[in-house]
Amino acid sequence: MSDRSNLQALFDRSAEVALTGYRFATQTARLMVGIPDYETYVRHRQTNHPGQVVMTYEEFFRERRDARYAVSKGRFRACC
Repeated sequence: MSDRSNLQALFDRSAEVALTGYRFATQTARLMVGIPDYETYVRHRQTNHPGQVVMTYEEFFRERRDARYAVSKGRFRACC
């Protein structure tokens, strides 16, 4: 491999690592302030519950909001 292709491979890998770090940091920050992660929910449903209905973003957000503030109902685990 030439120096140029080695440098390009290093840049590509660094960009991939930085993007992965950004995604994890974004997801963590959202969870810390209570913003649910719809994309993770959709991926989970498609992987673990294929063929079952996936809530729309609005339904998902409403369900997560209601679950978060349902103090009198107690906490429950809706899935897995």
